[in-house]
Amino acid sequence: MDDDLWLLIEPLLPPWPERSPGPRPVADRLCLQGILYVLCNDIAWQLLPPELGFGSGQTCWRRLERWQKAGVFGQLHRILLAELHAAGQLDWSRACVDGSHIRAEKGGSDTGPSPVDRRKTCSKHHLICDGRGTPLRVITTAANVNDVTQTLALADGIPPVAGRPGRPRRRPEALLGDKGYDSNPNRDELRKRRIRACHVVGGGVG
Repeated sequence: MDDDLWLLIEPLLPPWPERSPGPRPVADRLCLQGILYVLCNDIAWQLLPPELGFGSGQTCWRRLERWQKAGVFGQLHRILLAELHAAGQLDWSRACVDGSHIRAEKGGSDTGPSPVDRRKTCSKHHLICDGRGTPLRVITTAANVNDVTQTLALADGIPPVAGRPGRPRRRPEALLGDKGYDSNPNRDELRKRRIRACHVVGGGVG
């Protein structure tokens, strides 16, 4: 893992109690490397090779859960967005919204019957990204939640992005999406937010 990335992440991690019971926990940096290895290689946690020295897959999963509850990744996301904004690498002239289904065999609060096969339980990730494809906000819902209900939540959920003089930025000039995210009420609300709504149809913008 790159040293510069670790220098950004390390201050965000919650500290361990000085006298925590049990064996000494696996170092945070090693656990993070294990987490990245599992996610980048798309393998099950239990298949994390122990010879890599990152701890067990279960240990890495528990550390990931601990950090997620502490808000580590949300903070890191805002830091990285600010660095990109400072470097002029965010395209605010437009943003795009879309979604994808994910199998959720173990269930959970953000799951529901798949619109394709109602016997299967799925979730859906709704994403808004800038004009260059940088993720600005992700929302997870049950698979049977209508896309149109998430359009404004995505637009309003963009975090304040610092990095340049003046007020942090959080609003694109235009929003592109397919008909699933489009509706007249949404267009009216986006107009109030000074965001132009564009309906993408077959590769064109209407």
